[in-house]
Amino acid sequence: MAGRRRWSTEEILDTAAELLRTSDAESFSVRKLAAALGTDSSSLYRHFRNKTELLRAVADRILAAAMDGYRPEGDWQQRITATALRLREAFGQHPQLAAIWGRYASGGTGSRLVMEELLQALRASGLPDEEIPRRYHRIVILLAALIASEAGIGTLTPGEYEQGLEHFRVAVLGADPERFPALAHFAREIRPLGADRPAAFDEILAAHLARIEAAIP
Repeated sequence: MAGRRRWSTEEILDTAAELLRTSDAESFSVRKLAAALGTDSSSLYRHFRNKTELLRAVADRILAAAMDGYRPEGDWQQRITATALRLREAFGQHPQLAAIWGRYASGGTGSRLVMEELLQALRASGLPDEEIPRRYHRIVILLAALIASEAGIGTLTPGEYEQGLEHFRVAVLGADPERFPALAHFAREIRPLGADRPAAFDEILAAHLARIEAAIP
């Protein structure tokens, strides 16, 4: 009798990424992944000790793919911006995985590639070495938050997005001017959360880099 097929780590991660495109980290399970592969959970635990380790590995593959072929060009701000845009694009194609990166982090090759480039760019800025770890940490938190927020919008169906817009209009345009005077005053200029995401991403990142530049001796 033929033995059960043994799946490679790469095949397991490919299938996990496909499942996560249509679900989230909470509903994802090793049992569901095993069923999709036509195997049992125990065979997957030979590759990953638990669900969290598996999710970290999937997120790390996105980071590695984002940095594939990357070559540092320009000054330190251009390098950080280029890295940020690569991450944004990669997770934009896998929006369900953006929150996983922010939540579970990663310690694989992809994570190291991103860390190395951001740290190298910050060193090139002229910041004192003792300042660089803190500045790096702030950049990563900012990028994870921006990317996860934008990706969250990308997971909505058209119907869900339209429903959200309608709720936004009711909340803003229907605000009682006596209780919410500022909201009523700016109501027609306030944009919904999903509007102008690329421009907001660029502007917030540029402002953060400008703050770093101002701190360079």
